[in-house]
Amino acid sequence: MPQTVPAAPTEPAPAKLNLYLHVLGHRPDGYHELQSLVAFADCGDRVTATGPAPDWTLDVDGPFADRLEDTSAADNLVLRAARRLQASVPAARPMALRLGKDLPVAAGIGGGSADAAATIRLLARLWGGTTGAPADWADLGADIPVCLVNRPALVEGMGERVTPVPSLPSLPAVLVNPAVPSATGAVFAALAGRFGAPAATPMPPPQADMAAFVAWLARQRNDLTRPAMEIAPAVGEVLAAIAGTPGALLARMSGSGTTCFGLFATEAAAAGAARSLRQRAPHWWIRETLLRGTDA
Repeated sequence: MPQTVPAAPTEPAPAKLNLYLHVLGHRPDGYHELQSLVAFADCGDRVTATGPAPDWTLDVDGPFADRLEDTSAADNLVLRAARRLQASVPAARPMALRLGKDLPVAAGIGGGSADAAATIRLLARLWGGTTGAPADWADLGADIPVCLVNRPALVEGMGERVTPVPSLPSLPAVLVNPAVPSATGAVFAALAGRFGAPAATPMPPPQADMAAFVAWLARQRNDLTRPAMEIAPAVGEVLAAIAGTPGALLARMSGSGTTCFGLFATEAAAAGAARSLRQRAPHWWIRETLLRGTDA
């Protein structure tokens, strides 16, 4: 009787969406003071541990594998996270890792931070250790703490303060990237001190429905949208295209760009919008998805 070969342990690295992103000012440490509501999609990359190795290695496959720089470099975020966690776990040994890169690179949806956070969760599970406090990882990447929590949350500070939100509806959405990368540092530089204010009103109460939540969300903003459009005008084209699809409730850019998202009342409406957008711009990366709420 043939034996079943166990699958290699894998951890998903879902796309991170900034439902809003308020840039409030400069911090004394040189970073920016942020306020953001973050949710995670049901699509993303994945990290697999393929077995022990003499030293850490990282192989990459998937449609965006060729967009990554040298994955053997000492500053690779996944390997840096792995080595740091190893240092805190007695008797932990290096492993060979494989990254399935299904998300665009430098796209404002977590990317390397989501991959690093997935690596931390995966290795902690394999080694029987803990991931540590999310804030402890902020110096490695501002998005790593919230990606480590991996659930809807309010993010503040430079990203180190993560507060899971008590209620957020699951949101049918379409993600669109115009195949143009965005350098976070350049976008913040282009912001040039045009800081915004924090959310004027708190989130709707837990019993609020999707319509009430989206109406509240529409009163928020992404303060990096204008500088991102100055660097990558395609962002404006994408936002207009999403807003023009039937049933679109909201169109907004995530993070520092260039990925934008549209919210829809139903998954069928999101799928229909994705089909329409693919016909309009076949070269764009387009993915219908569900942003996981607290009920997921």
